[in-house]
Amino acid sequence: MIIQLCGLSGAGKTTIATSVKRKAMAYGTPIEIIDGDSYREFLCRDLGFSKEDRCENIRRLGFVASRLSRHGIICIISAINPYSAMREELTNAYEHVKTVFVDCPVEELVQRDTKGLYKRAMLPDHHPEKLRNLTGVNDPFEVPLSPDLHLKTNEKTVAACTNELFKFIQASIQAQTISYRAITA
Repeated sequence: MIIQLCGLSGAGKTTIATSVKRKAMAYGTPIEIIDGDSYREFLCRDLGFSKEDRCENIRRLGFVASRLSRHGIICIISAINPYSAMREELTNAYEHVKTVFVDCPVEELVQRDTKGLYKRAMLPDHHPEKLRNLTGVNDPFEVPLSPDLHLKTNEKTVAACTNELFKFIQASIQAQTISYRAITA
């Protein structure tokens, strides 16, 4: 199974993914987090932030996830993943892909601004440190119209979001198992 988390920078994707992985370990459920920031340092360091590069980044992350998921590892892709077409491409390319929208209003994210990105994106145009391609501010984010799960991190705690995503994963595993048994019976 592949869980593609999507949402704006700072919404809580990696925090929730890490918390779910910790919880899953206690149940013996193998989970690997494919974090967009980490993979950009190694596998995707040749990519920038143009639409084409963002799409290629997601394709690469999806490919890695598909290889691991073939071996029974649940993969959580934690990346902004701003384009509906790319989320749909992954869903169509691989088996058992679920989309989880980690949602938080930009106003809240500006307050959190854990990486200082929103501050840089809101600098005057002539400023040398201005960030010109921050998703949700000066670059588009296409909100998923019907995600498999919608987590609102401005309304729920990390623990509540963790529990909701973990239960969703467990239910999805159970549904896959029932479906597999029906096919092989």
